Amino acid sequence: MKQRGKRYRDSGKLVDRLKLYDLDEGLQLLKKTASAKFDETVDLAVHLGVDPRHADQNIRGTVSLPHGTGKEMRVVVFAQGDKAREAEEAGADAVGTDDLVEKIVGGWLDFDATIATPDLMRTIMPKLGRILGPRGLMPNAKAGTVTMDVEETVRSIKAGQIEYRVEKQSGVVHVLVGKASFDDYQIKENIETMMSALVRARPASTKGRYLKNITVSSTMGAGIRLEPQQFG
Repeated sequence: MKQRGKRYRDSGKLVDRLKLYDLDEGLQLLKKTASAKFDETVDLAVHLGVDPRHADQNIRGTVSLPHGTGKEMRVVVFAQGDKAREAEEAGADAVGTDDLVEKIVGGWLDFDATIATPDLMRTIMPKLGRILGPRGLMPNAKAGTVTMDVEETVRSIKAGQIEYRVEKQSGVVHVLVGKASFDDYQIKENIETMMSALVRARPASTKGRYLKNITVSSTMGAGIRLEPQQFG
């Protein structure tokens, strides 16, 4: 079993593992456990009562966090002609077609999100599916990243729009919701926005409890369990 570091063990002493915290109290505790010398990220893990093996319960989408993630998002766009120019003007970090595909096949993965126009998906899928798919980076129509509106999509991702998806093996959604340096209200509003999106995405076919377990943590801190009922 992997040994936890002293910083993690010390932060764990502050957290009652049996308690379900309300959001305000949980965020106060989060700040106490985020004691690293760097600006730790704040991660949210939500275990949903879904079976992702069923297509209608394979939850995936995007949400715009009101205060962003605190991370500078690097976006690549597969587009040509006018759409390529739009992407460049919107601030895309890399734009191309076959040249961009070959660069990624060659091992370049220095980006956080991908966008593609629908006409190029046949070009991208055969070569990049096995590379980008497991990393959650493949353009996807359901997530809004296969689109002709590349300009607005690039700007939205740069401004704090994130993609979320349920993991097929665990039924858990993991997302970045800010930095430890954020004010409490900024993290709170980001989490509430994310949770509202997940509640709205609940499939009609699900049975029983939908929000099973919710944990918030900083990069080096212990997980803090939140009371699911406060989110509906």
